[in-house]
Amino acid sequence: MTVMDDWVTAACAELGLDPGQVPVPAVLGLAKDVAHQVLRPGAPVSAYLLGLAVGRGADPADAAERLRALAAGWPVELGADRADAPS
Repeated sequence: MTVMDDWVTAACAELGLDPGQVPVPAVLGLAKDVAHQVLRPGAPVSAYLLGLAVGRGADPADAAERLRALAAGWPVELGADRADAPS
C-alpha cells in the first residue's frame, strides 16, 4: 500500500465511507488539470465540487471528466495573468 492508500483508507474509516468507491486517479487528474490550466486554489475547490455532485448522485468518473474538460477548455486569457491566490 502507498501513503495515499493508507490515507484514503483512514479518512474513509473516519467518515464512514467505502474506500473502494473513491476514484483517486480521477480526483488527482482533475486537481492537476485545474491547478495547471485554471489556477492552483481551484484544485481543492473543484475536488470539493466533485464530491458534492457525487453526493447528489452524479457518476464520479463522468463528473470528473466533465470538470477536466471544462478546465482543458478554459480560456488562456482568463488564466494567463492570474495570481494563484484566491480573490
